[in-house]
Amino acid sequence: MDNLRPRLASGVIVLGSVADGKVVLVTAVTKDLTNRLDAGKIVKQAAAIVGGTGGGRKDLAEAGGTEPEKLDESLRAVPEIIEKML
Repeated sequence: MDNLRPRLASGVIVLGSVADGKVVLVTAVTKDLTNRLDAGKIVKQAAAIVGGTGGGRKDLAEAGGTEPEKLDESLRAVPEIIEKML
């Protein structure tokens, strides 16, 4: 995330992977958007889809889940999650 965020002038990054049968999600929001978007809230909603929970700061948050088969569904839900916050 630390390598990707500086390359993005303004936006949100959500990365997801499966490790040892568990889902890992990481979300970052550029500083200019933290007054409107919260990485902790985004990742928490995305994690709920994969049977997990998470949280963090407005600019960086992490989550985990127990349903790796739903990772794609979780990532596809992110644009709608963000849209509802705007």
